[in-house]
Amino acid sequence: MVQATATPGKGLLAPRDHTLIMIDFQSQMAFATKSIDAVTLRNNAALVSQAAAGFGVATILTTVAVSSFSGPMFEEITSAFPGQALLDRTSMNTWEDAAVIARVNEIGKPRIVLAGLWTGVCIVGPALSAIDQGFEVYVIADACGDVSDEAHERAMQRMIQAGARPMTSLQYLLELQRDWARTETYEMTTGIAKKVGGAYGLGITYAKTMFGASEGH
Repeated sequence: MVQATATPGKGLLAPRDHTLIMIDFQSQMAFATKSIDAVTLRNNAALVSQAAAGFGVATILTTVAVSSFSGPMFEEITSAFPGQALLDRTSMNTWEDAAVIARVNEIGKPRIVLAGLWTGVCIVGPALSAIDQGFEVYVIADACGDVSDEAHERAMQRMIQAGARPMTSLQYLLELQRDWARTETYEMTTGIAKKVGGAYGLGITYAKTMFGASEGH
């Protein structure tokens, strides 16, 4: 007989078991992104960044041709990691950049979580490369974008077929929290949701303002 236990599944993410790599959230890349509107993209990038920073997730921020072509990384991301250096590349595939790989190895986590622009180039490249080298790869689908819906969807399917695991920005935040009884991060998690968690955040604001409600109580 299969016996159930009150323990989380091994496929769930925890703050200390993965490296988040945020790739090419830059103006030039965003201009041509059509699979997600810019406001939603920036909001989701902020949600992921604040979640990672708040939970102490090891995070790599990388850009391509930041000074010569693509422009600065979104302020919503860099403000969450004040003072953190951006690793600027020439390669479209982040996994082929020596400085990025040195940092991945220095952090030493078996799981990689990816978000960035564009899905079909700058996310597919490291996703397939990391999977090939034995890493578990997760892709935050709504914190990625491409030049068309078709381009984004084909890229997501290609990565999923190779073994990548898709998720969303809000799912990422809530998976890191996972239990409202974790009081040390409760206010941070609900605070992030209220600011950039869309309709869910509005619901939290309403419940707390009108009824003084709290999850888990």
